[in-house]
Order: sequence, then structure tokens, then C-alpha cells
Amino acid sequence: MSASETPSFETGLKELEEIVKEMESGDLPLERALALFERGMSLSDACRKQLEEAETRVEILMQRGNKMIAKPFEPPAKS
Repeated sequence: MSASETPSFETGLKELEEIVKEMESGDLPLERALALFERGMSLSDACRKQLEEAETRVEILMQRGNKMIAKPFEPPAKS
């Protein structure tokens, strides 16, 4: 997959996890570390945008019907 393609949320998240693991190894040449950082930032931005779009869709669905009111989606707190 090229850097210009937008992966699915799940694919992007998996690739981000792989990038983090590789960067945490600490055994990278500077150019590879920079390339991974740039790709990670791009993936992070794409995933964030997809989450914002999903939140907007949830708000729109909640606005439908006379009795429902729009409110931002808030995921449950982690224990």
C-alpha cells in the first residue's frame, strides 16, 4: 500500500502498531526512523479523520426522529 492510499481504520491501526514496535526497537538508521515517523503521522491523521466521520454519523442518526436529540458520541470509560 502506498503512502497516498487511505487504509481502512483497522488496517491503519494495525500498521501503526507495527510502526511503533519497529521504532521501539531502537535499532533504526535515522532515515528509516524518519520515514516510519512520517508514515505513522499520516496514518494517525487518517484514523483520526475516520473516527471523526463515524462520530458525525452517530450524531446524525441520533438526530433522526422527533424524540431524539443530538449529542456527541462518548465511548465508555476504560476500567
